Amino acid sequence: MGPEERRREETQRGEKRGEVGSPVLRGSRSGHNGGMSDSPAPLADPHLVFDPVDGVRDVVILGSTGSIGTQAIDLVLRNPDRFRVTALSAAGGRVGLLAEQAHRLRVRTVAVAREDVVPALREALTAEYAPGETLPEILAGADAATQLAASDCHTVLNGITGSIGLAPTLAALEAGRTLALANKESLIVGGPLVKALAKPGQIIPVDSEHAALFQALAAGTRADVRKLVVTASGGPFRGRTKAELANVTPAEALAHPTWAMGPVITINSATLVNKGLEVIEAHLLYDIPFDRIEVVVHPQSYVHSMVEYTDGSTLAQATPPDMRGPIAIGLGWPERVPDAAPAFDWTKASSWEFFPLDNDAFPSVGLARHVGQLAGTAPAVFNAANEECVDAFLNGALPFNGIMETVTRVVEEHGTPGTGTSLTVADVLEAETWARARARELTAQTARTAPMAQTTTAEARA
Repeated sequence: MGPEERRREETQRGEKRGEVGSPVLRGSRSGHNGGMSDSPAPLADPHLVFDPVDGVRDVVILGSTGSIGTQAIDLVLRNPDRFRVTALSAAGGRVGLLAEQAHRLRVRTVAVAREDVVPALREALTAEYAPGETLPEILAGADAATQLAASDCHTVLNGITGSIGLAPTLAALEAGRTLALANKESLIVGGPLVKALAKPGQIIPVDSEHAALFQALAAGTRADVRKLVVTASGGPFRGRTKAELANVTPAEALAHPTWAMGPVITINSATLVNKGLEVIEAHLLYDIPFDRIEVVVHPQSYVHSMVEYTDGSTLAQATPPDMRGPIAIGLGWPERVPDAAPAFDWTKASSWEFFPLDNDAFPSVGLARHVGQLAGTAPAVFNAANEECVDAFLNGALPFNGIMETVTRVVEEHGTPGTGTSLTVADVLEAETWARARARELTAQTARTAPMAQTTTAEARA
């Protein structure tokens, strides 16, 4: 019996036993990780299935009242034969919606990050449930989502926004759950920590771009990949020069032409910081060097990303803009969920455009590549400083171009992270704390030296 046959027989035995943590090889490609390469498996590998299960999958949804969470719940409710939600978590700003979701899904547990909203949540749950019905357990506090991530289920969907999603990501991985990952910041700020815990096939990406790459990579081996091409809509300011961006208002920046998202992600799409983060994420997920990851502007947002192979073929994953498709990949892989999202009507004419990225007007992608190559705490500094600058811009305290100018300065002051030691959660938190404080200091200096610009921006926002 050759080595490949032996591996396949061992895999089949593991699948029959239903062993958690024994990834199942899909197809018959050579190589211990499904043929992506002969090196250790990347974080996301479409050729592997972690913890296979027949029948209904128990799912925990983190960030249930946000955009990803609400669309995931829509998908679950339309497919009760495939998915069952056991627990929900949310920040706590929409307790009425959280209570409604809990009742419709009949979950065992709900969690909120804000302890002060527990009385309001309990009141909302009481209003939703009929007399005599058992209310779900309530968890509250900064660690509540992390507790849920480690609870008994098959899949954890991490739809939390921001680096606060790192701890739940690590908890889900350590507990042996399949992780449907929409929280890109987990990888950005804690890539080495995630890599140290994740087992082959355990992470399924939910970002539309990375779900697209995931599907396109299933068609070949990593040895045959020439480059990854990440698409960007270009946001509301596509085609504008850097000078033309100087006086744009928050209202203009929040008017995304394609996607309906939260304010931070929408501003990140306007600056293309979001795309820079996705380049780092693609590098970490698929173990492809930064010089083989490109960004191209595609205003229609039909093609969500592409993989170019060494034979000249380019495989593109395309659907109308709708996050329910990527969510269905995250929750259901390797099976597809019928009618998860709308499909194209090919009887109607349409035009698809692609443009090169303007790195002068949008320097965020280049800076993200730089911090990604620096690694260590540099990506955490980049992300934290950007979050502070976005908040300052939305509050009229920083001009649009000032976002990246300030983030660049913070990254430069941080310098090259120390080498020779492993990254820890404490390192990440310390770097983030410093970056946020320094970004606020620089933002305050900008506001003092440009009071007229601040007033103009604030008036435009109002």
